[in-house]
Amino acid sequence: MSTPRLWPVLVLTFPTGGDATALRDQVVAALDDWQPMAISEDETTWRAYFTDAGTRDRAADALGAAFGSAGLTVSVVDEPDEDWARRSQEGLEPVSVGAILILPSRPASDDSRPTSSFPTPNPQSPILIVIEPSMGFGTGHHATTRLCLAALQQIDLAGATVLDVGCGSGILSIAADRLGAARATGLDNDLDAVESARRNLVLNPAASHTTFELADIRALPPAGANVVLANLTGAFLGGHADALLAHLAPGGVCILSGILADEAQDVIDAFSALTLVERTQEGEWIGLRLHLPPLPPQPADRHDGDGFGAQGAAAQAERGPAASPRGREVGDRPSALGTHQKRG
Repeated sequence: MSTPRLWPVLVLTFPTGGDATALRDQVVAALDDWQPMAISEDETTWRAYFTDAGTRDRAADALGAAFGSAGLTVSVVDEPDEDWARRSQEGLEPVSVGAILILPSRPASDDSRPTSSFPTPNPQSPILIVIEPSMGFGTGHHATTRLCLAALQQIDLAGATVLDVGCGSGILSIAADRLGAARATGLDNDLDAVESARRNLVLNPAASHTTFELADIRALPPAGANVVLANLTGAFLGGHADALLAHLAPGGVCILSGILADEAQDVIDAFSALTLVERTQEGEWIGLRLHLPPLPPQPADRHDGDGFGAQGAAAQAERGPAASPRGREVGDRPSALGTHQKRG
């Protein structure tokens, strides 16, 4: 048996009493600058997981210096991945978001792939998604994941191409597929997250139009996805709006979360080329659904057979009937993402 990977963990213990909410808000904003890959929270303690010990240690020094006088206790540990998964498994319950039911998996006794901890619903039950607790963020138990899942169910995904940026566990890509997307591509620049997402894809064989790739959105050529999902951080979204918008087709929808309430306006401003359709909130977290206007209709050209009159009608008849619009909110331009897909 191979030795489990050790994760550098920053343990933050908050004081009780006083203005604990304000301190937590300040700490989460400061912690975001160090880009932990996952955070496990309970009533008084946070455990922030990092990809390397150097970043973890620098974050510990910075947070201790900034908030130690306010009562925040900072310590560091190295934790086996299996311990994180085991502790995350304890007490996890199914999560229901609209028509989607998310079930945590459990390790099978024979060391085969994980299976659901709960019975399979009957055909009349909601859409079932099984997610393995791991370092890949997103089990449905965090508000930002739920906000994105709810927003996905507000649009018609039939035939759409979906790009999930920072896919983590892959839950949003899998959900988009199950809701009718023709193709869902999840991207993450962390190999562990991509491997976690691919394991979850095996647990959800009905999501047959989903792939996960190791990639950085900022390094990819523009594509034309009908829906772009990004459950990241307010700072990243605000600073990389152009990179995300480069992958959104005209008429497309952008669903954003990972945004704290006091960051929301900055993110909205960064995406000012889009129309804000919906803003939702759960606790301190914000979800945004924005729409990119479609391209304006091109004027008819009487010389190429698209104009009025007998010549235009004859040319149209020769080409065959025009495709009728599907009447959904997302854009209809085909995605160029297929050129980057590598089935894993």
